[in-house]
Amino acid sequence: MMQDLEHENYMLKSILKNSPSSENFSFDEYKSVSPAYYNDLKEQLMDKYKNKKLTDIKGSKVIETEYGETLQIVQKEKIDFDLAENNFKNQMNHNLKLLPKIGIKTEEKLKSQGYLTIDSLLHHDSYKDNAQKFIEKIDDMSFSSIIELLNENKYGRQCKDNLIKCVSIPDAEDFKFMDIETLGLSNVAIILIGVAEIKGNKIISSQYFLRNLEEEPAVLDAYFSHLDENSVHVTFNGKTFDVPFIKNRLRYHRLDVDFDLAHIDLMYFAKYLWRDELPDCKLQTIEKYKFGLERVDDVPGQYIPGYYNTYLSENNIGPMIPIIEHNRQDIVSLADFLMKMYEEVNYE
Repeated sequence: MMQDLEHENYMLKSILKNSPSSENFSFDEYKSVSPAYYNDLKEQLMDKYKNKKLTDIKGSKVIETEYGETLQIVQKEKIDFDLAENNFKNQMNHNLKLLPKIGIKTEEKLKSQGYLTIDSLLHHDSYKDNAQKFIEKIDDMSFSSIIELLNENKYGRQCKDNLIKCVSIPDAEDFKFMDIETLGLSNVAIILIGVAEIKGNKIISSQYFLRNLEEEPAVLDAYFSHLDENSVHVTFNGKTFDVPFIKNRLRYHRLDVDFDLAHIDLMYFAKYLWRDELPDCKLQTIEKYKFGLERVDDVPGQYIPGYYNTYLSENNIGPMIPIIEHNRQDIVSLADFLMKMYEEVNYE
């Protein structure tokens, strides 16, 4: 296997050497789509971990859920998670566009007339009723409702910034930085769910691993134990992939769980804030260029099903080690991303 890989690498470099486009194609890019490289990595992992069990993984233990046992992996690390107070609800009071029938031009006209806040519109003949309704409900408005309101009023850069600024409202402990690993893009099992939570000066990652295909309800139930009505999902492409995928698996197993929570999908904010300064807005690209982090032996998603099936057929945990670490790094990185985005829109 190693000889095959070395031959493939040699052939690639020979081709690139004489290719007019070689300067635009890196060896790392080739590696990311090379079956030979990842087959060889899998063999090395199997050899390294051939005498190891899942419970040998740091922080792992078997736990009991309502739907049976599953494997939990918990790790802690220090984090300085601090979203400085920005008095966002007061900022909302200065955003007249949050009221029905007020757009950019109407807001400009009203402010030129001295109506600078929603409070001041209590004295406006046309808008006083809507202003009164807004003021009465703002203090008790849920974070989910605030996000929904802000999403309905995306008139420009300032409005988009508000969708990041508003994350100062929830308690830090309510953020659930979440990511899943699956056996495909649809109608297949979730093999790993990771959730990271802020507890004081620590970020605690809890991962739930599908030791066999029958454990998926237990994995789901273990994840749901972290959620309550105040929870806020923080994901990267979770609105399009992770959350709909989980809902689909709930239907498949006929599990009745209220999964409609407030949701901050950082992929959209990454594209909004950084698309002009980064090669792309993939999670690992952001880690590299914004935080100076580069992963070693990271396994792309297209290889995960094969790695998992090898784990099952060979009863060898090796292929799952980088996937578990990949998932853990994803959810921990989300906390750093959220802080960085918050700082940029509040203090630029």
